[in-house]
Amino acid sequence: MTLLRSLNRALTATTGLQVRRAAPPGQKVSAARPARRPTPVYRCPAPEELATDRLLRQPVFIMSPVRSGSTLLRMLLNAHSRLHSPHELHIRRLEVDYGSKLSQRAMSALDLERGDLEHLLWDRVMHRELTRSGKDFIVEKTPSNAFVHERIRDCWPDARFVFLLRHPVSIAQSWHEGDPDKRTYAEAAADALRYMTAVDTAREAITGGHTVRYEDITAAPEKELRGLCAFLDLDFEPAMLDYGTRDASRLVKGLGDWRDKIRSGSVQSGRALPAEEEIPPLLRPMCRAWGYSS
Repeated sequence: MTLLRSLNRALTATTGLQVRRAAPPGQKVSAARPARRPTPVYRCPAPEELATDRLLRQPVFIMSPVRSGSTLLRMLLNAHSRLHSPHELHIRRLEVDYGSKLSQRAMSALDLERGDLEHLLWDRVMHRELTRSGKDFIVEKTPSNAFVHERIRDCWPDARFVFLLRHPVSIAQSWHEGDPDKRTYAEAAADALRYMTAVDTAREAITGGHTVRYEDITAAPEKELRGLCAFLDLDFEPAMLDYGTRDASRLVKGLGDWRDKIRSGSVQSGRALPAEEEIPPLLRPMCRAWGYSS
């Protein structure tokens, strides 16, 4: 074993850090990105297996792009006496690994592959959160869920899906304004379009979902919430319109919107829709697909 390997073993055990050889002078060093593991093998539990494999029943997932009003919608739903909508949970990033080949063989003997184990973890985390709330149904709204909509549907065959749309230009503008030093408007539009495309793909693939628009929620919140409650087979509650009175509606920086507008505790007017000439070519197809442009 080389001196460098011995040193790194000791450093990793004590600090979690490692020493790397420096690049020659003048050579540009690029940041290395950890490789993503391939999607793990999993199976979709049959209806008769749900009682054994899942604690959670009929979870609700809001499929939406970034900066589309999902925090507002989750706050409104969380104000319902039977719905619990916490901050973004990012469950798709919770992964499971094996400590040894024996543990992998043991799990395989139980018909549990890595994907199955991750689904059990996802289900347990969300069920724990719902149980602590004392309510009946959980609503999860992490925007990146749209990228794994098939896996979420397979994990919970009885899940219900709400698709939240917003004018693509408004999404891009809001995404840029959220951190203008980090991304230009053009970069924000391109990045947000990835989310819009994922949501559109999920919307086409999943039947029986319910679609709402951010602009309609801000213009006629009671009408839209009544329709959404009907989809969820729940009675509309007027308290939903005054979500700020609910102590459980906590805002966590970095896990959804936390700015003054959402902190007001009531639905605020949305920004004016952009004119046709303000729509950049990159966003025109999505504007047409979502009915915002001809």
